[in-house]
This record gives sequence, C-alpha cells and structure tokens, in this order.
Amino acid sequence: MDKYALIGEHLGHSYSPQIHAMLYENEYTLREVPADGLAEFLQTTDCAAMNVTIPYKKAVIPFCTELDAVAGRIGSVNTLVRRADGWHGYNTDFAGFEYMLRSAGVSPKGKKCVVFGSGGASLTVQTVLTDLGAAEIIVVSRSGENNYGNLSRHADAAILVNATPVGMYPNTGAAAGDISALPKLEAVFDLVYNPARTQLLLDAEARGIKAVNGLSMLSAQGVRSAEHFSGLRFDDAKIAEITAALSRQMQNIILIGMPGCGKTTVGRALASALGREMADADDEITKRAGKTVPEIFAEGGEALFRKLETQMLTELGKRSGLVIATGGGCVTRGENYPLLHQNGVIVWLRRALDELPRDGRPLSQAHAPEELWRERRDKYAAFADISVDSAGSAAETAEKVKEALEK
Repeated sequence: MDKYALIGEHLGHSYSPQIHAMLYENEYTLREVPADGLAEFLQTTDCAAMNVTIPYKKAVIPFCTELDAVAGRIGSVNTLVRRADGWHGYNTDFAGFEYMLRSAGVSPKGKKCVVFGSGGASLTVQTVLTDLGAAEIIVVSRSGENNYGNLSRHADAAILVNATPVGMYPNTGAAAGDISALPKLEAVFDLVYNPARTQLLLDAEARGIKAVNGLSMLSAQGVRSAEHFSGLRFDDAKIAEITAALSRQMQNIILIGMPGCGKTTVGRALASALGREMADADDEITKRAGKTVPEIFAEGGEALFRKLETQMLTELGKRSGLVIATGGGCVTRGENYPLLHQNGVIVWLRRALDELPRDGRPLSQAHAPEELWRERRDKYAAFADISVDSAGSAAETAEKVKEALEK
C-alpha cells in the first residue's frame, strides 16, 4: 500500500486525511518535520506522495526535479509526488482558489480586487485573479503604500480576499481590516475556514454582501492533489460533496428557546444520535463559578449571570462539532449572536407556554412566561436559522432537528 502524508512544522488538526479518505482507500498520515530535518526527511521518507503546508511550500522546491507550470509561476509547492527521477512538485492551491470563486458564482473579470496579506497564499490568489482577468489587484499589508489604515483609497473595490490567518481559530473575532472603508464590495472571500464565519465574513453578511469561507478551497485543492497521488479523476460534484460533509461535521448545532423548552434534554438526545459532544452552557457556567444558577442570581443578579454567560459562549462558540444548549435568555444580549453564529447553525426549539416548567429558574419564577415571551420572541427569531416544535419526547424532537438540518 502506498503511503501518503501531509508534512509541515506544526500541524495540529488537519482535515486532509478525511478528504483523501473520501476519495480512495490509502494510508494518509500527518508528519511534523522540524526545519532542520526537512532535507533528511525528503531523502529518506517512504512516502510515495505528500501534501506540503506552512512553512515548507517554498523550502521543498530545491528538492524537486520538476515543477508544474503553476508551481513554477507562483514559486510555491503544496503537492509532491515521487517519480522515477525524484520529486515532482505541483501547486493545487491555484485550482482550489479558482474553484472557490467559481462555485460562489463570482468572476473577477474587469473588477478591482483587494487582497489582504502579501505572503504565499496571497501570491496564489493574485495569480488566479490575474488569470481570470481582474482589472486591478491591490495587495494590502500592515505597512507600505497600501495598508489597513488607508483602505478608503480603494473604495471602488468590488472583491475582497483575505489571505492572512487573522480571525482563525482560536483567535476568532478579529479582522485584518475594516470593510466599512470599501462601500462597493460585491463579495468577500476568506481563505480561513475555521471558524466558518470569521469576523470579516460576519461583517460582510451584516451588509448583505456575499461572504465565502475557505472550506471549498481546502476541499478543491485536496481533491486535485489526490488526483496527482492516485491517477484518478474527480469532477466538481465530488468537491461539493466533500465540502458539504466537512461543513456538517465542523459546524456546531446550537439550541435556543424559552426556559424549559427542552434544550438540555433534546441536546443530549441529539448529541447521542449524532455521536457528538454535548455542552450545556448553564452547566458549564456553574462548574466555572462553583455556584448554581440561582446562587449566581442571588449574588449578582441577572447582570452577573449574563456576563458569565457571554464569557462561556465566547469559549464554546469557537469550537467545532458540538451540540450546545444555551440558556433561555442568551438572546437578550446581541453580542452573543456572532459568538454562536460564527461556527454553527442556530435551532430555535418552540414549546407551548403552558408546558414550560419554572422550578429552579430564577427569571421564570420572577416573571410570567407570557412576559418573557413578549420580550424575547423577536430575538429568538432574529438569532435562529431553523425553528422546530419541541413537543413529545426529547428523542422525537431531536429527530425533528436532524431532519430540519438535513434539509
């Protein structure tokens, strides 16, 4: 059996093994290689082919006996295949970004484009934009003539691409630049795919601008590298299938709704059915504080609880693949929305007011359900991507949620 791998200095978690596993059966491993060990590794490895990531996309070039035309133009290699005469280097990031644009239905032809970042990823982006006929490409970096402080010089830009790691997990909530300086944007692309919605993409969504993360690029470059590995050929439908599968796997499923609507019990049933980890925000708050929810309310009132809740949602919202049961009042603070939305689909569980229990719930005991409902119903609707009636058993409601997500 041939051995394939991803090499880099610090790999952490990678989706490359999963992408290749969806294309063919083979052994694919992650191999962290120290900078001073790259030459020896390339000379002694038993791998038949490899993907290459930061910081070795340029460093591997001297070890290649041949480069494909794209890798030669960009000066970057992300795929190595062992041939009879040595390593052959390819760049499939080009095809990945080209697919990212095409699958989003966006053409840069004749348009002014702004690219955040000037590193290797930026070079790939610039090459694709040039080949697709962009009228002008402005590269923005932290210093230099075009920087994040003078974006307004390019207020006529139609397309923005972030080719920096700013906003990537775990440092979410940040954006390299403020897109309010670019009032004519038609589309924003971010090569980051975790979280699904970086702050840059959230800002674009808020303005009604097409916002696309880098997951489709990741899938496409992986599929094209797999073609070099295996000699097989795959169409765009396979890339779309893999992108959708990874998106479902990575996204959190977040349950919101009135106190007592079943978020915790449904969440547990849903997590069990899907093989996911379950996180109950109220339980996590009590563990962190060392106090029950009623005790927190007694000590500092609702203001203290909401502060602790936002802190907890900041942590949970960054993660991937969870089922998260929120507190009934999380929607009362607008800042909680991007924390949940950045990496998840938000499901509103709806239950008849006369079926909501009130024991152990400070606000439910202090306020009639009708009062809380009037205050919160529009906020639940604003947060929610999907709404599901929470009636019957937790397992039955969990099945409804699954069906709604599949649609």
